[in-house]
Amino acid sequence: MCGMTRWGLTACAVVIAVTGAAAGQNAPGDPAAIQAGAATFRERCAECHGSDAKGVAGHDLTRLWASGATDDRVFQTIRQGVPNTIMPSSNAPDADLRNLVSYLRSLNGAGAADVPRGNAANGERIFWASCGTCHTVNGRGGPLGPDLSVIAQSQPPAALRQALREPSASMPDGYRPVTVVTRDGQRVRGVRKSEDAFSIQMMDESGHLRGFLKSNVRDIVRETNSLMPAFGPDRLSESDLTDVLTFMNSLRGMGERR
Repeated sequence: MCGMTRWGLTACAVVIAVTGAAAGQNAPGDPAAIQAGAATFRERCAECHGSDAKGVAGHDLTRLWASGATDDRVFQTIRQGVPNTIMPSSNAPDADLRNLVSYLRSLNGAGAADVPRGNAANGERIFWASCGTCHTVNGRGGPLGPDLSVIAQSQPPAALRQALREPSASMPDGYRPVTVVTRDGQRVRGVRKSEDAFSIQMMDESGHLRGFLKSNVRDIVRETNSLMPAFGPDRLSESDLTDVLTFMNSLRGMGERR
């Protein structure tokens, strides 16, 4: 979303400093807006800015508000792009850009009230009992879902809470569910890893990488529900959810010390 000027200054900061048109705002900390914005970021921004939004060469989007940015100014920077850089303007709907701003704001120094304060030991126990089959933390766990070793460095508590409660609301590329139906009727379910005009590669539910030629399969079913179950209140109480988030937030410190 930003580029460097020939003077070495972050072009994003220059534009933010002079742009201030009103764009409308979401309520601060709105979990749904943050979750939607996180999905947009992964799809449109992460390639240049990194999955943690810290980017390269000083393009750290997690420090914009500390540098004096406002929601409106960040919105306008995304909308207009940055002249003389590779960051283009955006014609996305205003609502999508506001969600993106909400996500970026959530990465800019969560206050003490936003930090989950539960029982990390109980959260760790629940994590390994319910999540460790599919997710990896520090080399331990399963490969089917994303590695969560440093997830708290790139996702605020509100977004993590939403992801646990409603995993199908936002699914990152590389983890979208798919079922391949072979010519003999066998159904292989898993997550799509890559695809081209002639073949599809996936990881099945057992964690094995599989490849299929499209000419040799009967059907490819692209599903809308995540393989990850929804941890609603009937399955995970608010207290236990806070404990899980506290455990995941403790991983932030471990990542920073390594």
